[in-house]
Amino acid sequence: MSQTVSTLLLRNLHDVFGEIDPARRRVAIDEIFHEDAVFYDPNSGIHRGRDEIDRIAGAIKATHPDFRYQPLAQPEVIGDGGRVRWLSGSPGKPPAYAGTDFAIVRDGKIAAIYLFFDELP
Repeated sequence: MSQTVSTLLLRNLHDVFGEIDPARRRVAIDEIFHEDAVFYDPNSGIHRGRDEIDRIAGAIKATHPDFRYQPLAQPEVIGDGGRVRWLSGSPGKPPAYAGTDFAIVRDGKIAAIYLFFDELP
């Protein structure tokens, strides 16, 4: 299934890194990432392939299972790349951290995604 860059960025936030259920998270990963996709995380390094992306997304979610990701604005897209700025934290509390995801899309799926942590606004 081919999806827009904007949709892929938002699904990555909510359906992958925001998803607590491992089965639903894996379905989303298989739908939106290429088999050989790469996730670049400034804290844990480079994660190659769907299995590794699934593993690290689950590990990150386990550290703060109640956190929700909230985009600050609609994703920005240029060609086959895009970015989305977001906040994350527990519902009803001030955000705990902020970041920007930048993705490269190939044939309607994420080929690479880069995480940058930002200062809280």
